[in-house]
Amino acid sequence: MSLLKVEDLNVYYGNIHALKGISLEVEKGEVVSLIGANGAGKTTTLQAISGLLPVKAGDIIFKNNSILKQKAFKRTRMGIAQVPEGRRIFQGISVEDNLKIGAISVDASSEDDKIEMDKIFELFPVLKERKKQKAGTLSGGEQQMLAMGRALMLRPEVLLLDEPSMGLSPIFVDKIFKTIEILKEQKRTILLVEQNANLALEIADRGYVLETGKIVKEGSAKDLRTDPDVKAAYLGI
Repeated sequence: MSLLKVEDLNVYYGNIHALKGISLEVEKGEVVSLIGANGAGKTTTLQAISGLLPVKAGDIIFKNNSILKQKAFKRTRMGIAQVPEGRRIFQGISVEDNLKIGAISVDASSEDDKIEMDKIFELFPVLKERKKQKAGTLSGGEQQMLAMGRALMLRPEVLLLDEPSMGLSPIFVDKIFKTIEILKEQKRTILLVEQNANLALEIADRGYVLETGKIVKEGSAKDLRTDPDVKAAYLGI
């Protein structure tokens, strides 16, 4: 049974038909990758799921219930957390306070929040070292870690990752994907949008290929990595 399901989703930007009836599913404990060229509609898909964009037609099902009419903040409280493209951390406050903000929507004690923060510091030791530092002084890779940590403070049932490697050095790309691998081992449910299709399909269980607002291929990550069309268009092979 799918934890998250998108059914025949249509989204517009003005007169531009950005998503043209896409459907996808994410099972509990799966890592599912959504790949495609720039402008294909990948980020639009995540924003529609998060409630940040209006949906013209179709449905979004989370835990067997439609969430289409739920506001973005309610979807967050229900267990859907997005790590946005470009990170969008709060630059002027500390690393620790950024993480605390991530827990605002969670009905938990301060002690539980501390336990969760310690888990994040275990994932990202550099954040513990810099917890009193202003977030805006972190490197790009460290800011990406903070954005992920902030989302994890929500204890999400589904984590939406939007281009986590964008603009990062190879060293930090490796660190971020090692962290995603750890989350996968923990049976976290992740929908991953990633410009590096090789990395995305290497870490995923299944994948979807999005072209100009339509799903054109889907299958196991292994099958997509060996698909001649996918190899030619996205894997540089």
